[in-house]
Amino acid sequence: MISLQKVCLLKERVKPKLNITVEPQNKIVIIGAGISGLTIAYLLNKLGHDITVLEKKKEPGGSIETVIEKEFLFDKGPNSALETHPLIGQLIKELNLQDELVYANKEGNKRYILKNNELYPLPMSPPAFIKTKLFSPSAKLRLIAEPFIGRSDDGYYESISEFVKRRLGKEFLDYAINPFVAGVYAGNPEDLSVKSAFPKLFELEEKYGGLIIGTIRSIRERKRRAEKSKQSAKMFSFKSGMQVLPKTITKHLGKKVCLQSDVVSIKKNGTGYQVAYHNEDGLQIIDCNKIISTVPAYAAADLFGHFDKDLTKHLNEIYYPPVLVLYLVYKKEEIGQPLDGFGFLIPSRERKSFLGAIWSSVIFPGRTDDTTAAFTLFIGGARNPEIGSIDKEILISKVKKEFELIMKITSDPVFMTYKYWSKAIPQYNIGYIEHERYFDEFEKNNPGLILSGNYRGGISIGDCVKNAEAVFSKCRM
Repeated sequence: MISLQKVCLLKERVKPKLNITVEPQNKIVIIGAGISGLTIAYLLNKLGHDITVLEKKKEPGGSIETVIEKEFLFDKGPNSALETHPLIGQLIKELNLQDELVYANKEGNKRYILKNNELYPLPMSPPAFIKTKLFSPSAKLRLIAEPFIGRSDDGYYESISEFVKRRLGKEFLDYAINPFVAGVYAGNPEDLSVKSAFPKLFELEEKYGGLIIGTIRSIRERKRRAEKSKQSAKMFSFKSGMQVLPKTITKHLGKKVCLQSDVVSIKKNGTGYQVAYHNEDGLQIIDCNKIISTVPAYAAADLFGHFDKDLTKHLNEIYYPPVLVLYLVYKKEEIGQPLDGFGFLIPSRERKSFLGAIWSSVIFPGRTDDTTAAFTLFIGGARNPEIGSIDKEILISKVKKEFELIMKITSDPVFMTYKYWSKAIPQYNIGYIEHERYFDEFEKNNPGLILSGNYRGGISIGDCVKNAEAVFSKCRM
């Protein structure tokens, strides 16, 4: 027989670890160590706020992932960023990353569009536009009418496809905007809201009455704000890949960033909120008065859905299509296409199995050795969401053959790897304004809870940094 004392001892042994930390009233918990969460944390920490960043993964960066295999450098997510906001340069300087910083080669300024299995450079100036064979004479003449097109009656519910057809014509949509949307969002222009997905484009019409005149007049305003347009901003990365930035911020913040810490519940308490999470030491609990969520919308729905059922609906309605990122390395001597650009995008009407390709080793140094060239291909997105159910080897084989034909490559790759994102990029689809309004209302009704990340304010690294500064300002109010 087991004594009562032994039973009590046995219960003590199996009891789960529970560490309760009662924190000061100004404690801020940030969920997610992607670029949004880390930038917010960096700014708050700089002013002496008591912060804790909780990240489920074992490495920081979110969708920013860099790997080096067989001396080839592969960015699995974002491969570059644009210096569109002064805070980006400030971060690089304060984190002493100047020696790691690399700007894109000038050759990377040339962008190609695939048309009838041939690559045409996208015209980047009026003389180049006049000379290009990418657009027909009628499409070029159609552009002259743009300043005389009126405003939309309801831009909040107009797609980027409708917007461009109305202002610039269908051919410009097919061979400029359609591939561009695929390159940025991996999305469909027929689905994306012009107001939410391309707010600056929408603003040109609303504020100035047109795109051409608006572009000219808006240059002065950007200069006053010390901002650059995405067309003129410098593209950059780092010698060791994009993940250098989140890793360096994490190192700077030290123990304030808790990796492999999975948030399991969030509750209101008397003074604010209580966050419970699991790490290697068991269950942890933190009391705080502010929580900033920077995780994807579908993850935020699981964490905050019990606060508001309608919030769950809005968060789960945000669509994240799958994207497979394929990395290929070939010997330069086997490539017939001149490597003199950023890469190419594919219009949907060309009916290819992938969205486009970045010529990674042309843009930034150190991605391969001098004898090889590296390419990053993007497959799937909202244009081809069924890739999730297709055998990856069959899909990659098909894409590889199409790519080799376009690039005039006569041999197999010397190296190949890929990353499959089952939920890649949030789609700012028509009616997204309703989500945006509801998130604002939710924050108003739940003081201390802030929803952030790339489903609010833009998907690029520059957008995330800019939005992080706005969240930082919110926390100081």
